[in-house]
Amino acid sequence: MEHNIIIAGGGTGGHLFPALAIGEEIQLRYPKANIHYMGSIYGLEAKVFPIKDVWHTLLPIRGFQRSFNINSFGKNILLPYRILKSFLQVKRFFDEFSPDIIIGTGGYGSAIPLLISCQKKRNIKIFLQEQNSFPGITTRFFARNAEKICVAFKDANKILGDKTFLTGNPIRKNITNGNAKIGFNDFKLSEERRTIFLFGGSQGSQYLNKIISQIVTKIANTGIQILWQTGNKDYNQYQHQITKKISIIPFIHNMANAYAISDLIICRSGALTLAEITVCGKPAILIPFSHAAGDHQKKNADSLGDAGAATVLLESTLNSNHLYHTIIKLLNNKNKINQMSTFSKKLGLPQATNDIVNYIMEENN
Repeated sequence: MEHNIIIAGGGTGGHLFPALAIGEEIQLRYPKANIHYMGSIYGLEAKVFPIKDVWHTLLPIRGFQRSFNINSFGKNILLPYRILKSFLQVKRFFDEFSPDIIIGTGGYGSAIPLLISCQKKRNIKIFLQEQNSFPGITTRFFARNAEKICVAFKDANKILGDKTFLTGNPIRKNITNGNAKIGFNDFKLSEERRTIFLFGGSQGSQYLNKIISQIVTKIANTGIQILWQTGNKDYNQYQHQITKKISIIPFIHNMANAYAISDLIICRSGALTLAEITVCGKPAILIPFSHAAGDHQKKNADSLGDAGAATVLLESTLNSNHLYHTIIKLLNNKNKINQMSTFSKKLGLPQATNDIVNYIMEENN
């Protein structure tokens, strides 16, 4: 059966990449499906959609600016105009495209398409995919209108109710198929040394970069090597610390190979990051972003920490010396690392994308 499907979500990679993964799986299994993506001109999708060459619409909508400065004030004044313009643009497209299914993956780019989908006359079935343990505002708002909500953490059902199905988060294809030999060569590191992989998401993390910079030489002097993704913005500030044991890269395109060479991950606790490291069965030191909405990164991290798959450290009490001793203590305890790896693997849900598409499409054939 042919379907006209809207997939709406974006702003950040955490909302965008699940949308793309779900769409790719639907297209693979249902070649006749017409899939149209919707996001914002201000989100990451504005760069990614054209590269992916997918049929899409970018709306002139952006999120409410919470900071208090003149620039944010100006953006917020324009918000009602942006909402109205986006609403009319989506309405016109829906009138022409006549979607019968919409899939919302969160973010400000998904709110208006979901709102219009709620009109009963359109008869559009709404499905939501929530990445975090504490659901985002868009998911919470539209949960009552959804047929089903696919979640990655069991705690989400306490907020979203009995429409939830635990599937895990969609992950990029082949993430578990990394080649360690190629990875060591590409990242200019030794196959003979234990390896730490530190990253703060695709954009990098100023906090993680700063704290690791204070101890990276000290770590290398113990014989441990470090693969460090800074993000493009901070790379020039730290590239002078590159040595034979310290590989510093602004952005890593082949994350599968980076995971493959890693003995220990140090990272934030965004939902997609945790989905990938658990599917790969990697032990981790998680340092949640302290200003995440609803403190969801702390909740995400605790789900791994409570299962024995990760050590959770909080910004409020962490310093470089504490981080250094935590790293050395873990890497010098092979049994502990192996145990964390086993627990991490048990949490991984490699069939997440497949399961999500099953839940969406099973009633629509």
